[in-house]
Amino acid sequence: MKNNNIHPTFDKILKREDKEKLLNQKSIVIWITGLSGSGKTTIAQDLEIELHKRGFLTKLLDGDNVRTGINNNLSFSEEDRKENIRRIAEVSKLFMKGGVILINCFISPTKDIRDQARDIVGKDDFFEIYVNTPLEVCEERDIKGLYAKARAGLIKNFTGIDSPYEAPVNPSIEVKTTESSIQESVQEILDKLLPRIEYKND
Repeated sequence: MKNNNIHPTFDKILKREDKEKLLNQKSIVIWITGLSGSGKTTIAQDLEIELHKRGFLTKLLDGDNVRTGINNNLSFSEEDRKENIRRIAEVSKLFMKGGVILINCFISPTKDIRDQARDIVGKDDFFEIYVNTPLEVCEERDIKGLYAKARAGLIKNFTGIDSPYEAPVNPSIEVKTTESSIQESVQEILDKLLPRIEYKND
């Protein structure tokens, strides 16, 4: 139901372009997807460091910091997973319109969920990175013991065990941590990303 008491003021506030000019960068939402243990968070952290060194203003969001705050009332049911991603995408869009480069690190296991995020952000501003790591490798890296708990039935709806993961068909870039080091993967991402976020005076 539409709330008639809401009166947006988008036409009265500074535009995204004004913020990008101030920050000397083009904002974007980088969306890193992959199984738990695939290397998403490590890649996201190293990518943020490299962008920071180059003078870019970024914000990194991941499952842990979001689910302990804005989404702490959500479970891991299919409905709540969708709501989790919807909120993240809406928050990301606000940051992006403020000129900030978002680095989002979420399993986001299904095509529908990622399409929802892309639709909210806008397809031209959605830079999808698929961290393609085999399930057995992710289990070997399972420092939190989550896969073991899922296989023992202690965690329900765990992606890759009793809940599916649908790999992206056409991501902006795909990295394979079993074939490349984290540093090589980050460099591969930078090579494709930098031309998109570097500010050019027209």
